[in-house]
Amino acid sequence: MRLAQAQRHGYDDAVTSPAAILHQMFGFTAFRGVQEAVVDRVMARRHTLAVMPTGAGKSLCYQLPALAREGTALVVSPLIALMHDQIRSADAFGIRAASLTSADPDEERQQTLQRLKAGELDLLYVAPERASTPAFRALAARTKLALIAVDEAHCVSEWGHDFRPDYRLLKPLLDAFPEVPRLALTATADKATRADILVQLGIPDDGLIVAGFDRPNIRYHVRPRDGVGQQLKALLAEQPGPGIVYVPSRDKAEKLAEQLSTPGRRVLPYHAGLDPRVRARNQAAFVASEDMVMVATVAFGMGIDKPDVRFVAHAGIPKSVEAYYQETGRAGRDGEPAEAWLFWGAEDFARARARLETEVPAERRGGERQRLNALAAMVETGACRRALLLRHFGEQPPERCGNCDNCLAPPVTLDATETARKLLSAAFRTEMRFGVQHLTDVLAGRETEKVLSFGHHRLSVFGIAGEEEVALIKPVARALLARDALRADAYGGLSFGPAAKPILKGEQALELVLPPKRTRRARANRDANPEGDPLFDALRACRRDLAQAAGVPPYVIFHDSTLREMAAVRPTSREALARVSGVGAAKLEKYGEAFVEVVRGFE
Repeated sequence: MRLAQAQRHGYDDAVTSPAAILHQMFGFTAFRGVQEAVVDRVMARRHTLAVMPTGAGKSLCYQLPALAREGTALVVSPLIALMHDQIRSADAFGIRAASLTSADPDEERQQTLQRLKAGELDLLYVAPERASTPAFRALAARTKLALIAVDEAHCVSEWGHDFRPDYRLLKPLLDAFPEVPRLALTATADKATRADILVQLGIPDDGLIVAGFDRPNIRYHVRPRDGVGQQLKALLAEQPGPGIVYVPSRDKAEKLAEQLSTPGRRVLPYHAGLDPRVRARNQAAFVASEDMVMVATVAFGMGIDKPDVRFVAHAGIPKSVEAYYQETGRAGRDGEPAEAWLFWGAEDFARARARLETEVPAERRGGERQRLNALAAMVETGACRRALLLRHFGEQPPERCGNCDNCLAPPVTLDATETARKLLSAAFRTEMRFGVQHLTDVLAGRETEKVLSFGHHRLSVFGIAGEEEVALIKPVARALLARDALRADAYGGLSFGPAAKPILKGEQALELVLPPKRTRRARANRDANPEGDPLFDALRACRRDLAQAAGVPPYVIFHDSTLREMAAVRPTSREALARVSGVGAAKLEKYGEAFVEVVRGFE
């Protein structure tokens, strides 16, 4: 740690190594995963791209060098809410952090500028829109810079799932300070995206550090949508702790939030159409809560650094596998067990493919089709979901993970190629104008009024499906829509997609996955305090009171894992508490006595 920092925190000059700062400031005895390799490169002033899964401690990779190097670290971040959340967490560790954003009052902005000029900031957060301006480059030129960090770096790449043009304009800022180490960070970047980030941000190939994408604490589940309100009610009844439910529209966010809310569980909506004050109030309530559920559009989440989210559910398909990985990654950032649920329907893919053809620029459609096909493969697979997810990002995982729905309860798979060919033939013979129910009636040989009025009882496909095949038509149609072998028009009429021909000609099979019936699980096995330890409950209550008094979320004080270790080792002095993982010098000074008193009360 540099001398000024050491003196400010009461340390002697010997506290200079990253390992010493890690222990003194953050309360950890060892780095996790690739953190040390990333920090070492930054300390050596080498440009780096770190691809690390959510929850792997990306922020520490720039926070620690910011304390160890002279000057202020610039952190480019895409959302104001995310900046403020990270500033809160940094402040709890005794790190001097501030932001320059359009939302800051003039007085606060001037104060931040004065602190920057006086060298009184360790971290300065800015949005890419501001960081890319000549005025900000001029400000940076008058500032001693420790490093430049670019968070959510996948936004710089057109190959990425969340491309933002403003990120492309950061290169002049980076090029203006070639000797200042630059650190790009992301949790979601496939091989093509990683290569593009390196080029766009001027990072050499040997600067790429990939930590791996596996989140072993997250259990993945995928189910066909069948009354999603009831499906989510069942999930909430079994799953305690904070949760996020993603929905495809603003209207669904409000309706589903109302439907899921119960006297014992607060459920609130979040979307861009809400009054900004309501939106901010709902977000603040969620961040501070230990059991609340937020029903939200994808506008929610990137700006939330809440580590104790116990589940993420999707009431419809996400935009891509990358988006799914990022959104589900908001669960279990504390490393504790968490769950990810996806409820999908064939109409999700039909709508997504229609939007692709009408709203996506022609030059990007090929890549977007590939993303949608990869997502379809993930929801349809009968194999290990985690393995498929990790292979998408270029890894070679084991065939089974033991912690996804397909590994825990292997589904039944059957060859439904012949049924698929019959359904495709029926769509063709009826001039590709009718929906799945009418085609089912035709194939089943039902002489309904509609079948008779169109003369479809005289077609060669009338009645060619047996009773067992008829039961499969709906899931077969869902699979064909997901694969783009069938497409649905605005009225539900089914027509051929590009994947229809190989199936009709017998060149490609259709394997159907039938998920097992879901069994009810016990709620208690996923509780934050599964052993019912009264000391742990008392420590949580103490944390809650301190958080309310400080106006911060409980997790900013300490994570559940730190409280669990306190309950296990029962420290009755500040010296003993300092040995608990996650208790750094600043937190020991602010909160130590309160927690030690709670422990003493149980002696």
